[in-house]
Amino acid sequence: MASTDPLLKARTSDTYLGFDFGNKKIGVAVGQLTTGTASPLCTVRSVRQQPDWQALARLLEEWRPAGLVVGVSRQADGADNPITPRMLKFCRQLHGRYALPVHQIDEALSTFEAKQMLYDELGVNAAKLWEVQDQLAAQLILQSWLNQQTTGHD
Repeated sequence: MASTDPLLKARTSDTYLGFDFGNKKIGVAVGQLTTGTASPLCTVRSVRQQPDWQALARLLEEWRPAGLVVGVSRQADGADNPITPRMLKFCRQLHGRYALPVHQIDEALSTFEAKQMLYDELGVNAAKLWEVQDQLAAQLILQSWLNQQTTGHD
């Protein structure tokens, strides 16, 4: 009997979605193992401090990724930040809802790096910066993970 759920169809793509999780918004990026490149995709706003699962489901249906990559921030000594437990919960929820592999990667100041790149190098104004910084942070997270895959580290 064939499944009618489009998310359960066989995935043959090498596409991955990357996420920069935040309490108010989640940056999303898309990338491929074949090309080894990631691109910013969009920002999904949270609904009452919860991820907008409908918007995320639409993205997964559209892109049909082979897996998901989530940046998880920790202190320099490896201890959890105040948001780390929510990031880990988001990872568990993604896996539970979509039955896809969810890879965690140290986000290592990706949002800060994204802001610096946009503001300093591209001269993006503060309002636009707030809109796109999470997408770029997600791109940096996913790009870092893709780079690890091509060099054989996980």
